Amino acid sequence: MKQVLTVDDSASVRQMVSFTLRKAGYGVMEAVDGKQGLEKAGGQKFDLVITDLNMPVMDGIEMTAGMRKLPGYSFTPILMLTTESQPEKKDAGRKAGTTGWIVKPFQAEQLIAVVQKLVR
Repeated sequence: MKQVLTVDDSASVRQMVSFTLRKAGYGVMEAVDGKQGLEKAGGQKFDLVITDLNMPVMDGIEMTAGMRKLPGYSFTPILMLTTESQPEKKDAGRKAGTTGWIVKPFQAEQLIAVVQKLVR
């Protein structure tokens, strides 16, 4: 089973993402901010990371940059799931190493389609 780490400070968003992915047959672990996401990724290998951008403690861009330095995470897909859609935010995300960008609110089918493309 492919493992996905979902990182978001909103419990309702984490639950929605987890429910959607589990229904599609993925294993899911949750983290409440970038720092916790980075810690969990340091202890376990995930096939995909889905993260929010704006979070307390450590945001999604800082976390992505940190993950890219972890062993085994150079090419792991990292998807930004956020309300932000400004080109400069997307550019900062790309520079940090994000693979894709989905703007909230998202459709379950849209999320699954992107995840299936990224995780083989």
